[in-house]
Amino acid sequence: MNFLTRFSLKNPAAIIISALLLMVGGLYAFTTLKVDMLPNIELPTLTVQSVYPGASPADVDDRVTQKLEQSLKSLSGIKKLTSQSLESFSLVQLEFPIGTDMDSTTRQVESSLQDVKLPEGVTPKVTRFSFGSLPILNIALFPKDAGSGSIESIVDKDIRPELEKIEGVSSISIGGMKHSFIEISVDPEKAKANNITLNQISQKVQGLFVSMPAGSAIQNNIIIPIRVEQRAAGIADLKQLSFDVQAGFPPVPSTILLSDIAAIKAVEDSEELVRYNEKSSLALSVSKKQDANTVQIADKVLATLDKYQDRLSYSLAFDQAAGIKKSVDSLRNEGLFGALFASLAVLLFLRNLRATFIAIISIPLSLLIASIALAKMGITLNIMTLGGMAVAVGRVVDDSIVVIENIYRRMSQRQAGQDRTGIALEASKEMMSAITSSTLTTIVVFLPLGFVGGITGEFFLPFALTVVFALAASLLVAVTVVPILSKGAFGKLRAAVEERESALQRLYARVLEAGLKRKGTVIVGSLVILGASLFLVPQLGFIFLPNEKQQVVAAGFKLPPATQLEKTNQVSQEIEKMLLQQPEIFEYVFTSIGGLDYMSGMKQANQAQYMMSINPKVDVDTVIKTLSVQLDAIVKKASPEATVTVQEMSSGGPPTGNNVNVQLYGSDMDKLGEAAKKVEDHLKQNMDLQYIQNNFREKQRQWIVRIDPQKAAEAGIDPMMVLGLVADRTKPVTVGTYTLDGKTQEIRAAYAQGLTDASDLENIALFGKKGRVLIKDIAAVQAVDTLSSIQRLDGKIYAEVSAQIRSDNVANTTKAVQDSVAKLALPEGISLTSGGGSEETEQTFKELGLAIAAAIGLVYLVMLVSFGKARIPIVILSSLLFIPVGAIAGLYFTRQPLSVSAMIGLLMLVGIVVTNAIVLIDRVSQNRQSGMKIRKALIEAGTTRLRPILMTAFATVCALVPLALTESEGSLISKGLAVVVIGGLVTATLLTLVIVPIMYELFFHRERRRELRNIER
Repeated sequence: MNFLTRFSLKNPAAIIISALLLMVGGLYAFTTLKVDMLPNIELPTLTVQSVYPGASPADVDDRVTQKLEQSLKSLSGIKKLTSQSLESFSLVQLEFPIGTDMDSTTRQVESSLQDVKLPEGVTPKVTRFSFGSLPILNIALFPKDAGSGSIESIVDKDIRPELEKIEGVSSISIGGMKHSFIEISVDPEKAKANNITLNQISQKVQGLFVSMPAGSAIQNNIIIPIRVEQRAAGIADLKQLSFDVQAGFPPVPSTILLSDIAAIKAVEDSEELVRYNEKSSLALSVSKKQDANTVQIADKVLATLDKYQDRLSYSLAFDQAAGIKKSVDSLRNEGLFGALFASLAVLLFLRNLRATFIAIISIPLSLLIASIALAKMGITLNIMTLGGMAVAVGRVVDDSIVVIENIYRRMSQRQAGQDRTGIALEASKEMMSAITSSTLTTIVVFLPLGFVGGITGEFFLPFALTVVFALAASLLVAVTVVPILSKGAFGKLRAAVEERESALQRLYARVLEAGLKRKGTVIVGSLVILGASLFLVPQLGFIFLPNEKQQVVAAGFKLPPATQLEKTNQVSQEIEKMLLQQPEIFEYVFTSIGGLDYMSGMKQANQAQYMMSINPKVDVDTVIKTLSVQLDAIVKKASPEATVTVQEMSSGGPPTGNNVNVQLYGSDMDKLGEAAKKVEDHLKQNMDLQYIQNNFREKQRQWIVRIDPQKAAEAGIDPMMVLGLVADRTKPVTVGTYTLDGKTQEIRAAYAQGLTDASDLENIALFGKKGRVLIKDIAAVQAVDTLSSIQRLDGKIYAEVSAQIRSDNVANTTKAVQDSVAKLALPEGISLTSGGGSEETEQTFKELGLAIAAAIGLVYLVMLVSFGKARIPIVILSSLLFIPVGAIAGLYFTRQPLSVSAMIGLLMLVGIVVTNAIVLIDRVSQNRQSGMKIRKALIEAGTTRLRPILMTAFATVCALVPLALTESEGSLISKGLAVVVIGGLVTATLLTLVIVPIMYELFFHRERRRELRNIER
């Protein structure tokens, strides 16, 4: 690296211009980085969705789901296979290990599905999931004013196409749209009296719309095609549609009109209801492509809506871009404050504005160079990369501080006539080995992050790369730009300046000399302090990642399956009224009734979902507890079987691991449901758990028509005739889409009154070979409660009861839950397994422990190469022994649990702490080479390197203080890391200044004894 300094000092203009160009390029790269909340990581999960219209969950499971599972389970590399069979819908999920080539795997899955024989019309669809595929915007749209009419046409025909053209938009969905159609509402009694079915009406209406080729003719040697057409002009034509019937007894042929037995009119209907603060609206949801810029897309979407502000208004229910901007601004501000504090720390020690200015130049220059590398690798600007930059602020200035301090010291001691260039070169050369070794050791500690598997390793990779790029850039700045600027800035210094720090140096020299004389006492005292700190570890709690507080609450309820939308809406209106009577708590309430269920991908009329913004002054946990009771009271009044969920809006990101799951297996569905209910009730009694969910709760009432084969045969009734007439009586018929009254509209036929009682079903008349019979004459109608969904895990039917752990000690809580549920008396034939996030937490902590051990090994190798002696790296590594003292104390006093982010902080400390020891021992080695005795070399090195060691440590601590104190969104992962680094660095630095010299003298005790014997002679 010396050649770079020599080249820089000979070509200062070229280096300065290059630095300016890098800053300009870095600024451009930083501003063009795609901005997102989180690293865009695709989960190794595939979903296979299939629609089987009209099928029960049991039929879906038997004819679709099990066949798909049978075909898919033979694929290699499947980690877990789960399935869910609902009415008319099958959902199969395949989970693979992190790092799986999902493009190739998707092709394999699609290929294996081609050979599966499924019912006619059932086509499986394979989809992939990534965090970037979730909606980035949920917007409520309203007419501009009450008299401006419907906005559906402009939203669907104008706004949607314009939004879909925005680069990076993946999909646009609009909820709450009303569908216009022509309804033929048939009177069931009149239809029955005239023996007319919905199918007959459908065929008659379809006959009004004929357009068929009928050959061709030749006229004047020209072939002219002939078509036969008939088209009804409007609803009036439908009303005049006639039917030939047999009426009376004996039957007399007659003709009736469709209007005689049915009401025909244009109607509007909606499968989903959307409201914002009780005001009807449309819900606009925007999803982006995986590599698109969230902030840019959101800005363009809102700009597009603003163009139509004369026709409509809108309110944001969810804006991921706003959260991103807030997090980015927060981390940016914390980084800037960190840079300011680091600069003040340098100024405090050097008391020279020029030196401070030179030192802080390395911060923006290093980070901007890192931005160029991030841009080239296609890494987005997110809370992990910004957190890496904020953490790196204090460390990137260290190399520059060490070089500046040494040049500053040498310049202040120079004699008249000495060449400034030579002094700058020599001073930089003295520190070259130390800063190169220290920076390389900090960089290599991130290499073992490759040992950390799973999604955690994927999420922290951008953080690690950001820090590595910034540190590598800081070393380059320290050996090129800093010597040039220091040479010019310190040219007029005089020796008297150096004496200002002598009092601190003399005090440290006395402390160090006393410590070297009482090695045993110092070491034992240090070990006692270390042991005492380790006793605090059980009180910290272990957690994967802390739950970040959100001021948005997501709530919802589910009524029994098959509940009609109107009933769900009635219950929801009562809830919304209750919520909006508390404006001091809820800033807005966004409601979706019968909307899309993201787990199944289906719209469910029996559920309502709410998104509520909570006043920042209100405690979210208190709101959730109160709201759960309030919602439960309203919903249970409508249906005792209903379920309610209330929880904080998820902030996304890697799974927190703060969950516990209990799986139950058995072949008897009733016993399995009973066991799941018992486990659910048991978990609700545990105060360390929240958000308990049971996937086996919902049952649906069915009427089963069991045909007696003998009676049916005697009456001359075919089972398919029963099926056809029952379906005709219960299922609306879609006739088709035609142009009527100048508008293209769908025509539907349905009975005005549906079946309301089992007796209505029993009294449906059939006409067989032996005349008229009722269903009850040949079949029994039974009411049966069946599961609304059948779920399988790796092919076995199971029930799962899950909960989120609210305590900070996930491992202890999980073990307590596992032990307690194992003691429950479950029905015979039911087996139980339990686990959850603690397993992943323990595995990740083990991997991080291995990473830290590997990092220490790599640091040893780097120092072995740098110093050439096996003992010196061991002496330097002794400084790591006391990292836990400050790290654990920091977590304890700030009430932070030991989490993955804290472990990453420990990993970073391995590289940071040895930096100070390297700077110290490097000077000792130089002194030994110049002929100094060991004791004198240690004291001289300590007093000489005291200031750069304290400066670098103090600057790093000051830079991280804003990050450790923040409560803002997006900085939670960085906060625990900052606390660990600050605490560990403070204690390790203070102990390093005494322990490392003691360890050095102990490891070189033979040389020390030889020196003492020579003195005695």
